[in-house]
Amino acid sequence: MIYPKVLLELIEYFKKFPGIGDKSAERMALALLDINSDDINSFANAMLEAKNKLHPCNICGCLTDNDVCMICSNEFRRDNLICILEDFKGVFAFEKTGKYNGKYHVLNGLISPIDDIGPEDINIASLIDRIKDKDSVEVIIALKPSIEGETTTLYIKEILSKYSNVKVSRLSYGIPMGVDIDYLDELTLLNALNERKNLS
Repeated sequence: MIYPKVLLELIEYFKKFPGIGDKSAERMALALLDINSDDINSFANAMLEAKNKLHPCNICGCLTDNDVCMICSNEFRRDNLICILEDFKGVFAFEKTGKYNGKYHVLNGLISPIDDIGPEDINIASLIDRIKDKDSVEVIIALKPSIEGETTTLYIKEILSKYSNVKVSRLSYGIPMGVDIDYLDELTLLNALNERKNLS
């Protein structure tokens, strides 16, 4: 099938989205042609605004359009319960359960020697600043069960073992190997949280 060059370029851009293959990208590009210009402009502006205005929270590293995210600024959330996640998508997955009332710490990556990513390249130092002066705090490590996830978990456990005020736990092993947290359904994630294992 021969499409104009401009349409082919649009299809290629849609294919960059996760989970979008050739057929889906083609359907999305063709559907876009039926949308009026005002809506397309609004869509384009929304994408640009999201890209330009969203950034990591100054405290937890989650995605926000303010200096501090809504979760960190919520005084009703438990300040002595911190869940460590690889990226902001994991935060949104936890929030969908509606049962977690603690706060988060987003690493924005995992330790991976193969990819030349060390502890200094991810958001670990600010975690220490958050927990060192608290009387008592539980840190839940909720990283995917991959080589990188396990490496990062062991490193964080070792670092936090120096602080007597910190209890370290991790999600239970009901999570399939290599699966990203944000792909889990709410029930599986909630069960893994409720049955978390003590590491300290």
